[in-house]
Amino acid sequence: MNSKFEGKVWKYGDNINTDVIFPGKYTYQKMEPEEMAKHALEDLDPDFISKVSEGDILVAGKNFGMGSSREQAAIAIKYSGINVIIARSFSRIYFRNAINAGMPAIIAPEAVDSINEGDRVVVDMESGKIITPKGEFTFPPYPATVMNILKKGGLINFIKSNI
Repeated sequence: MNSKFEGKVWKYGDNINTDVIFPGKYTYQKMEPEEMAKHALEDLDPDFISKVSEGDILVAGKNFGMGSSREQAAIAIKYSGINVIIARSFSRIYFRNAINAGMPAIIAPEAVDSINEGDRVVVDMESGKIITPKGEFTFPPYPATVMNILKKGGLINFIKSNI
């Protein structure tokens, strides 16, 4: 994982649940992460997967990832090309699943309010800064262990590298 991201913003509202992020009808089908990504947000934004580009940034309102604890929701977003999610808030389980999958999930309400769909945004994980067309915003940097999990690409890779 890089510690600095720059990308085009995809912006969604409040209470986006895991069933919308990764439709429940696929939950019990065996899929590789790249296949999961093909279904990311398909019920919310059918054009998302055909238009998202590697390095894009997802911005959402409050309680992103509410609902069931399906890990596929975090994996689908990560493999869709999104590099970081910025939200007003996350459900506790989705936040943890995102980190475990190696997907940075940043809580920054003021930044969310200033960002519009299609904006280009820079996120610097090391300094805890988000640079938007309307200004610069800060967020608390992750603890060293969490940064190491993200740098290794997720919890499984982090554990394997420490065995």
